[in-house]
Amino acid sequence: MRSRVVVVLCFALLALSLLGGAHWYIAQRLVLDPGLDGVARAVALGALATLAVGAVLTPGLERWLAPPVVRVVAFPFLIWMGVFWLAFVALAASDLALALMGASAENVSVPRAALVSGGVAAAAGLALRNGLRVPAVRRVEIALARWPRALDGFRIVQISDIHIGPLLGRGFARALTERVNALDPDLVAVTGDLVDGPVDKLGEDVAPFAGLRGRHGVFFVTGNHDVYSGCEPWVERVRELGLRPLRNERVAIGGEAGFDLAGVDDHRGDWVHGSSEDLGQALAGRDAARAVVLLAHDPTSFRRASAAGVDLQLSGHTHGGQIWPFNYLVRLAVPWVAGLHRVGASVLYVSRGSGFWGPPMRLFAPAEITELVLRRE
Repeated sequence: MRSRVVVVLCFALLALSLLGGAHWYIAQRLVLDPGLDGVARAVALGALATLAVGAVLTPGLERWLAPPVVRVVAFPFLIWMGVFWLAFVALAASDLALALMGASAENVSVPRAALVSGGVAAAAGLALRNGLRVPAVRRVEIALARWPRALDGFRIVQISDIHIGPLLGRGFARALTERVNALDPDLVAVTGDLVDGPVDKLGEDVAPFAGLRGRHGVFFVTGNHDVYSGCEPWVERVRELGLRPLRNERVAIGGEAGFDLAGVDDHRGDWVHGSSEDLGQALAGRDAARAVVLLAHDPTSFRRASAAGVDLQLSGHTHGGQIWPFNYLVRLAVPWVAGLHRVGASVLYVSRGSGFWGPPMRLFAPAEITELVLRRE
């Protein structure tokens, strides 16, 4: 336990150092290099410092304040997180371009600052518009060698990474439920990160999900943010809503001519003394001739699932990178960032998520409600 605390503290210190350094870099390029002085300089540097501190404190505000208050107080700081990323990337790219051209950064500091600021503002506006709207439906057909012929055309609607919490509340949950039900699915899969926050603060915000309907049921697996928010209370709340949690277990769908649906807890559960992923337990004793669909929040579970003969795994977690070009950094940790992937006879589908985490923005990684149509190969 003590070693884990040390690791967390070291990581936090490193993250804060990097964040502080990146903010200083932005201040240097957009405030100091262009030669702002007097009141303009003081206001710009003060605003950057305030936004940086606010972004660091926002996770704490989300825990201490009631959701209606948090949604007002945290909104500018969460937007800044997205703007900060876009500004850092744009400035770094401009520095690289100037270096390759052999140009002096001092001679172009003012026009460069104006160009970057305008471009970042436009990109942030587009990303904010995309992030706050209800996700569109993405239809994907998947052919599986062992899929039962009797269920050819079976439709699973997947929603994932909704993150009801700091900014998204009951209204978003209601709109998402209505859009899912309009598809009249055979089965609904909620593949984790339903919430960001404790059940005593957000329990009523998720109430509209009680209306989710699927002919063969509505199923849920935990994600890392559900674990951080209090796994056991949230699993009980999900049961109250009529969703069936799959915690390292499986159920038969469609009788003898059907398939097995398995689900595993997020593997980060052991960080907070909760249940963790146990794929062996979920698949133990199953008929190997039957197709199996696995719900697992983190795509990295696919390494183990494909080796175990899982036909199809449905995951989320990555948000598709959420704000380009963050997807390239995500790929360093998770090789499957979005969409369809195959390893042998096993197929993985990674949803870009139905909500957002942190900044209410999405750039070149649109949120989705996924309608998966399964067919016999």
